[in-house]
Amino acid sequence: MTDTPTVPRPLPALQGLTQQFYDFCRQSELRFQRCDGCGTWRHVPREVCATCGSFAWTWTKSSGRGRVFTWTVAARPMHPGFADAAPYAPVVVEMEEGVRLVTQLVDVAPDALAIDMPVEVAFEAVTPEITLPKFRRA
Repeated sequence: MTDTPTVPRPLPALQGLTQQFYDFCRQSELRFQRCDGCGTWRHVPREVCATCGSFAWTWTKSSGRGRVFTWTVAARPMHPGFADAAPYAPVVVEMEEGVRLVTQLVDVAPDALAIDMPVEVAFEAVTPEITLPKFRRA
């Protein structure tokens, strides 16, 4: 009998603004872009504000608090790297700042999730270069 090879989970590509976001996460800081023109928070990082068109923005520290907006349960893994985790629930957290982040809750089983459940960021170093922002029940 042969052992099934372990397949690594996919990780974010560390390039450009995405790398800057994950560099902050590696320092245990959750930061999002905030438009210097109109104050709109945004995520996924990008160069221009979708609200006012400004190119001026600042990485601004988040409160780290939010609420479960929605989720889905993956009974069968969508990628072989998640085979050991099934069933698992990718969760969308709406942060106090208004941005939404696709993530994982580390201390809540999929059948215990609830809309508007308060959560807070919990960083997980998965490699020396990458720390992921995950969440736990607040």
